[in-house]
Amino acid sequence: MPVSLLRCCMLSALTLSSCLLAQTDPTWTEPFPPHHIIGNIYYVGSKGLASYLITTPEGNILINSNLESSVPQIRASIEKLGFRFSDTKILLISHAHWDHCAGSAAVKELTGAKYMVMAADVPEIEAGGKGNFQYGNSPRSLYKPAKVDRILHDLDQVKLGGTVLAAHLTPGHTKGCTTWTMSVREGGKTYEIVIVGSPNVNPGYKLVHNALYPNIAQDYERTFRTLKALPCDIFLGAHGNYYGMEAKFARLKAGGPNPFIDAEGYKSYVAEREQAFRNELQK
Repeated sequence: MPVSLLRCCMLSALTLSSCLLAQTDPTWTEPFPPHHIIGNIYYVGSKGLASYLITTPEGNILINSNLESSVPQIRASIEKLGFRFSDTKILLISHAHWDHCAGSAAVKELTGAKYMVMAADVPEIEAGGKGNFQYGNSPRSLYKPAKVDRILHDLDQVKLGGTVLAAHLTPGHTKGCTTWTMSVREGGKTYEIVIVGSPNVNPGYKLVHNALYPNIAQDYERTFRTLKALPCDIFLGAHGNYYGMEAKFARLKAGGPNPFIDAEGYKSYVAEREQAFRNELQK
């Protein structure tokens, strides 16, 4: 079978596959208009699951493959913006939960992209979600394993076509949860971008005496120290609701100043999430 036909068949299968996992939140599969954020950064995710395309002259970087059934939607969004899905050279993720990485094996197969993951999340990625301290024994949280091509560590850089992203280890939500930063220039100004991995304490997380993750509380503390120290002009995240995507997109369509420039929103979000963590820890 020709490679092009094989790829089309794969995408059709992904489109038709019933993703039972996504039933937990219908917004995860609800389409959302792809849009330009700033510089060479574009939103190509669904209403509930964020995915970002970073374009360069030497190919593109995709952050978050989302659900396995998300891959055709991500491809359609990329192509609607005028880019080619096949130009995806590097695949990154925010963390090793299935709603952000279950589609990675398919993206790798369809594009040949190099998969780069923070070290502490690599074992789970290559085991298809097995070994996760909270969800490793939950069948609905498992996904197709994917081989990691480059193991990342805190402050490692990912470079392509003049674009440089820095990987910041922000653990707790997962052991290798990653917040991405980069700089872009637009209109003669430089803007600092922060794509938050996740500072959330999920329902059921055990922050004290957790045998499967003994240092979880200390890791969350580290994450908030890191996030508070990062310069941020453009605040993005693994889910659009972290940064009020829907409201900002509506303002974007209306014209006027770029609504994604939101340094104060970033500070408020981090402060609110830190307080939520401390409340859970106190419990």
